[in-house]
Amino acid sequence: MPLRPQPSPLAYVPFVSVDNMMRLVNSLGVEAFLTELATYIEADFRRWPEFDKTPRVASHSRDGVIELMPTADAENYGFKYVNGHPKNMRAGYQTVTAFGVLSSVANGYPILLSEMTVLTALRTAATSGLVGRYLAPEGARVMAMIGNGAQCEFQALAFRALCGIDRLRLYDIDPAATEKAARNLAAQGFQITRCGSAQEVVEGAQVITTCTADKQCATVLTDNMVGSGIHINAIGGDCPGKTELHRDILLRSDIFVEYPPQTRVEGEIQQLAPDHPVQELWQVMRAEAPGRRDGRQITLFDSVGFAIEDFSALRFVHDRIQDTEFFEPLDLLADPDDPRDLYGMLIRAGRPSEAAPKP
Repeated sequence: MPLRPQPSPLAYVPFVSVDNMMRLVNSLGVEAFLTELATYIEADFRRWPEFDKTPRVASHSRDGVIELMPTADAENYGFKYVNGHPKNMRAGYQTVTAFGVLSSVANGYPILLSEMTVLTALRTAATSGLVGRYLAPEGARVMAMIGNGAQCEFQALAFRALCGIDRLRLYDIDPAATEKAARNLAAQGFQITRCGSAQEVVEGAQVITTCTADKQCATVLTDNMVGSGIHINAIGGDCPGKTELHRDILLRSDIFVEYPPQTRVEGEIQQLAPDHPVQELWQVMRAEAPGRRDGRQITLFDSVGFAIEDFSALRFVHDRIQDTEFFEPLDLLADPDDPRDLYGMLIRAGRPSEAAPKP
């Protein structure tokens, strides 16, 4: 049997499949993974000025959105492809799927290709928990979760690992989603309270997480539901025309954001004037601006997700898979013997080569 020419080592890029990502996470433990990932995110937020930054490039349709999220520092370039299609679940598809690439700035070669459906859920939760360290009330243990879908368990585990939350109040318009979340989280040792309404779920909570999927201007939280001293982790509003909070809540809150040019278009603050004051989280993490100042303050993390968080996640995975079996080499890059002779490489690949030696 003729042998085909074999790719050179430069042709291969480490690829982390969904299966390998799950194996990597389970080898560390979910909460340990979230905690380590949060340290990478925090480190990159603290060097925020070093990054190229741009709002994500979004293609909106009547069914959802497809986005590219790029950023780079002096050494690496990263991007994520991600979609958001709220109707997908009815047809058996995920609402959000993603993959990402990390590349060397020096030569442009990818150094990692990874699934990011699982990884995005983890990085979103790790970011929320990290921000909670700066903004949640001291000693908070009770979190209300409105929206008990695919992100719910990750958020709960991140807030326990990073902030000490161990009591959860759950509500979803779909009782089956609440039962799913309650079953999964009770097995992880949380104290669970199932609630029948959004008004009920926030009772006694010190942190409120809103994470709903419908692409519309909704009022998941009304002004009368939010008392003093609360931290709101608003992660569901993430595109134009999609919000979860009543405008009056925003006017009573100190608002913290990732990247204002993106959040003002996609976040809860799209409801406010373009010059409404907000605080950038990187400045809080660098101790250049205050986070929570007192016990009566309402803090709001208007989370839409930003490319630097994905960059941090890819950087973390790239470091973590070294000398492991949690990736496979993918023949992704053409690498001709003569860099100028790509055509010659193509033609030679179609010719039979020497027969394989007999054993």
